Amino acid sequence: MSKIAWIGTGVMGKSMVSHLLNQGDEVTVYNRTAAKAEALKEKGAQVAYTVADAVKDADLIFTIVGFPKDVEEVYAEIFKAAKPGALAVDMTTSSPSLAVKLHQQGKEHQIRVLDAPVSGGDSGAAAGTLSIMVGGEEADFNACLPYFNKMGKSVLWMGPAGCGQHTKMANQIAIAGTVSAVAEAIVYAKA
Repeated sequence: MSKIAWIGTGVMGKSMVSHLLNQGDEVTVYNRTAAKAEALKEKGAQVAYTVADAVKDADLIFTIVGFPKDVEEVYAEIFKAAKPGALAVDMTTSSPSLAVKLHQQGKEHQIRVLDAPVSGGDSGAAAGTLSIMVGGEEADFNACLPYFNKMGKSVLWMGPAGCGQHTKMANQIAIAGTVSAVAEAIVYAKA
């Protein structure tokens, strides 16, 4: 069994890491607001108070934080502290170009990196029914697939680094277009 570090235990991350904990995985959690991480102790999580402490012995590192700036800050710390050969998976909805950059930086630090944004919202995270769109090396995707399957129902490898983020952007465009069309239909119906 892999030692797992989880960074980001907010609305989405708390539910996602809970699925790993509920299925017996050993997980160390970190969140900028420590109380959010400590809430997972009762489910069996170990709590770290720095990114470095969370990732130092981890084989597998998951991140889901707020914005691309947060992703960059967290990965700067991961690259300093994680052991060579670790696999880091960013599940934040972020930038395709940042995903490619992190993948390249990871190679320089002997850390494998996947981009794996999710769709399904907080209800999908709670139910374990997320759609997970993954970019990066296919072998790394396959190594992580058993863990993805604990959090989601539709898990797809989309291609090289950045492709997970590109797929998520296409997903968001489709959703926005649908919402816009529904709004236009309601306005038309009222008229």
